[in-house]
Amino acid sequence: MPQINIWDMMYSIPALLIGLTLHEVAHGYVAWKLGDPTAKNLGRLSLNPLKHLEWLGALFLLVFGFGWAKPVPVNPLYFKGDRKKGMLWVSLAGPATNLIIAILTVLVWNFTTPQNEGIALIIGKIFIINVVLAVFNFLPVPPLDGSKILAGVLPSRFMPMILNLERYGFAILILLSLTGVLGMILGPLMRILVFTITGLFGAESILYYL
Repeated sequence: MPQINIWDMMYSIPALLIGLTLHEVAHGYVAWKLGDPTAKNLGRLSLNPLKHLEWLGALFLLVFGFGWAKPVPVNPLYFKGDRKKGMLWVSLAGPATNLIIAILTVLVWNFTTPQNEGIALIIGKIFIINVVLAVFNFLPVPPLDGSKILAGVLPSRFMPMILNLERYGFAILILLSLTGVLGMILGPLMRILVFTITGLFGAESILYYL
């Protein structure tokens, strides 16, 4: 059972709210631009975190290192043009937004170089949690965005197999987490992304606050 550090959790909460909220808003915004008003009509383009927060998913992210928000409803029947390609762009929007936030965070770090340890810890958490969300959601396991991205690039004949997997997706993720396989997959990918971003932008000092 993971050890829960209350102070670490407190510093993680702002980062969690930013990452999960913008991730879901990005899905809804791209769907809206493609012609689907569902998310907009339900108020899911809001930057209010309470509109998007799934408390169990947020707790899992804090404690186990992976989690989820309340999924934004998307109806591809409204899409203008190719619906398959539309779902690909909608699915890419979430993890891509987390990646952009992570990059912007190290740029903010470089410009401000915070002297206050509390602020430095919060910025560090914003960076690492968005890296986690980006990498985790790119995994091709239903119902994660990666499975929908995969469905968007694979021939249509693979769609029934992906749809059938969706009913077992959460159970698969729990099993991968409990067996340590999820950590074995996420860990190296996260380290590569962390060191690539901090190295490219000369922000290695942020590593002390992750």
